[in-house]
Amino acid sequence: MPGPSPKPASESRVEMTELVMPTDANNLGSAFGGRIVQWMDLAGAVAARRHARMPVVTVAMDQLTFLAPMRVGHVALLRARVNAAFESSMEVEVEVLDEDPDTGARRRTCDGYLTFVALGPDRRPAPVPPLALESEQERQREREAHARRARRLEGRPPR
Repeated sequence: MPGPSPKPASESRVEMTELVMPTDANNLGSAFGGRIVQWMDLAGAVAARRHARMPVVTVAMDQLTFLAPMRVGHVALLRARVNAAFESSMEVEVEVLDEDPDTGARRRTCDGYLTFVALGPDRRPAPVPPLALESEQERQREREAHARRARRLEGRPPR
């Protein structure tokens, strides 16, 4: 029985915005890292679910890097895209930008790679469609995702 048909990454891209409110902030007036991670997980999950068209769960976050603070009153712009689809899992890259609402100036504040597993009706891992790569940049992202996955699996404790 043939597996699911390949799907382009463009079909699952996500762009999400959040206004950084005082309840999202630490005592220095910048967004809590944990709140940014929560937003990243949501954006990544939407991208993964769009690709798989079934429920997904987060299984790993790696190479999460905070580059700059995000101020209260600014807009968090999150962009998520599927970099690679494996058997039942997908790597999603999420980039976070800080936008000053007064000037429109944007700067990258955080990025990371999240792995999601698709779940079938029995809530067990289920096959996901392969990724239909449309550009050399997407092929490069997929190669890098495979290398990150190999490193992640290498570091796992034996079952």
